[in-house]
Amino acid sequence: MDPFVQRLIRRLHHPSQPLSRNRHFATFDTPEGRAALRISRRLRSLQKDILQCRGEGGQVRFARQEDPSAGGKEGEHRIELTLQRLRGRRVSMLAADEFELLRELPGVASAMSEEPQAARAATGS
Repeated sequence: MDPFVQRLIRRLHHPSQPLSRNRHFATFDTPEGRAALRISRRLRSLQKDILQCRGEGGQVRFARQEDPSAGGKEGEHRIELTLQRLRGRRVSMLAADEFELLRELPGVASAMSEEPQAARAATGS
């Protein structure tokens, strides 16, 4: 991920001084700015679902994708949420940079647990 995009996302998520999209319109009217907004919205949505899932007693697991033949790119992280209220699951694939940005959001790192290697092999995921 472009370092400029990472900085924009971090500024958008900064709790005390978030970057205003209206005030910095020209910045977000570029391809990098649009990418930062898109990724930021996706990470915020995941954060919201992770915190709700954890609050309801659901499982929040992640696993690092090591085998590209398993349906993702090498180095990606697979995040799986068990949503009790919907009786379903949400599965998201994030690039390593996106995963690190997600873990920086409040409450996310403590809510997620890594899926053991043996469990992944047994389930085929």
